[in-house]
Amino acid sequence: MVSKESRKKVRVKKHMRIRNRFSGTAQRPRLAVFRSNNHMYAQIIDDTVGNTLVSASTLEKSVKSELKKTNNVEAAAYLGTVIAKRALEKGIEEVVFDRGGFIYHGKVAALAEAAREAGLKF
Repeated sequence: MVSKESRKKVRVKKHMRIRNRFSGTAQRPRLAVFRSNNHMYAQIIDDTVGNTLVSASTLEKSVKSELKKTNNVEAAAYLGTVIAKRALEKGIEEVVFDRGGFIYHGKVAALAEAAREAGLKF
């Protein structure tokens, strides 16, 4: 009988493969996305020093108050605009997109497209 690996293990393995290909620098930091069942999280990270430069999530009161639900495509799109605005305020215009092992579809794609429309380049 063939046993399947859990979805979490498969996603983590995909994420490690993605992370081996690129990392964030001071000139072009990494936009890392994590999606749980209830919330979404986005951070802009400089991997050379290991610092989080900007972060946003649907857990924050300011973001949560604007949303009906925190786990749908509209919430992801709103989070993309929030992270882009915060990044532009800090002077970050270009990033490398790290989808975190998730498929570029639905919520992850909505966050990325909204961040692009708000002014981030990747």
